[in-house]
Amino acid sequence: MTASQPPTTAAELRGAGLRVTAARVALLEAVRDGDHLGVEAIADKVRDRVGHISLQAVYDALHALTAAGLIRRIEPAGSPARFEGRVGDNHHHAVCRSCGVVVDVDCAVGHAPCLTASDGQGFAIDEAEVVYWGTCPACSTGRTA
Repeated sequence: MTASQPPTTAAELRGAGLRVTAARVALLEAVRDGDHLGVEAIADKVRDRVGHISLQAVYDALHALTAAGLIRRIEPAGSPARFEGRVGDNHHHAVCRSCGVVVDVDCAVGHAPCLTASDGQGFAIDEAEVVYWGTCPACSTGRTA
């Protein structure tokens, strides 16, 4: 008996009902290999892998992949949208006020939606987005040096 292999990127796209193209495969892999990348950085990585791709095609593919639940879009206040491959779990983010780096932070409570609203105003709340703001270790070290 052999261990089951993880699905390929192409199989994940097909499983989500998306057409498999070299650009979509490269884009999904770029987001997953990156670290909360913005659209321009993702476009550059895709171009390195497949050659020319328009910025509009990158936006369209990011929208399709986000809608399919294969990637997650985050928008820290005052920042352009960023994308990550970590989906399907209950995690949040820490953002450096100095350099803008974004890192994942596991939920302190452990179950969705992580926070219970004191008054949900009748909403069926299924998600809470928590963003911690501060100074990253690299910027903190730079300030004390």
